[in-house]
Amino acid sequence: MSTAPTPAVRGSGRGIAWLLAGWLAGAAHAQTAGAIYTCTAPDGQRLTSDRPIPACRSVEQRVLNRDGSLRQIVPPTLTAEELVIKEAEERRLAAQRQAQLDAVRRDRNLKQRYPDEAAHQRAREAALDAVRLALRSSEQRLQELQREREPLVAETEFYVGRELPATLRHKIEANEAAQQAQRNAIATHRAEIDRINGVYDVELERLRKLWAGAQPGSLGPMRSTTVPVAAGTPTGTPR
Repeated sequence: MSTAPTPAVRGSGRGIAWLLAGWLAGAAHAQTAGAIYTCTAPDGQRLTSDRPIPACRSVEQRVLNRDGSLRQIVPPTLTAEELVIKEAEERRLAAQRQAQLDAVRRDRNLKQRYPDEAAHQRAREAALDAVRLALRSSEQRLQELQREREPLVAETEFYVGRELPATLRHKIEANEAAQQAQRNAIATHRAEIDRINGVYDVELERLRKLWAGAQPGSLGPMRSTTVPVAAGTPTGTPR
């Protein structure tokens, strides 16, 4: 013989949700029922209550069961200033943990990318090739401009003591500006070569320790590879 369902179940899903919510509320109440809060107030007075004790907000409160056993410990409530300090420390520790994870990942990737010194040297040469090519091109162009300037200078000898023709003067000025542009480019290319070599030197120093068995993330932060550049010349983009 079947038993008729209760109204809560016979209803819809809403009835079941109400029944579940009521059960959870009752369970939560039962969990906190019979708790005894005890603490030593800042003035040394021993206090006991069946609910959190406002006078002990700044100190630890012990929550006991009716039989005297410890149920939990409620930490002191932080002041606004203490909360700011605590949050700042938590952010610092989180940043520290993230930095360590980043260091481990970076070292693993570095070791995977370069399994040996030969692979690292090939990568260095590949990175330098394009810059060396640009450097040679600028050096050749500078030599061409210097040769182009020679007949212009020779032509000025016909105008000793007189004003140079505007056309000749403009050609000389344009040549000088073009030469300076190439000198700047040469300085930039040389600085970039130094920067690339600096990056690979630092990597190689770290890789040798990793190849020798050092654990990823145990070598501290990567050493800086900043290379001074001549004033007025742009720096290369970090790799």
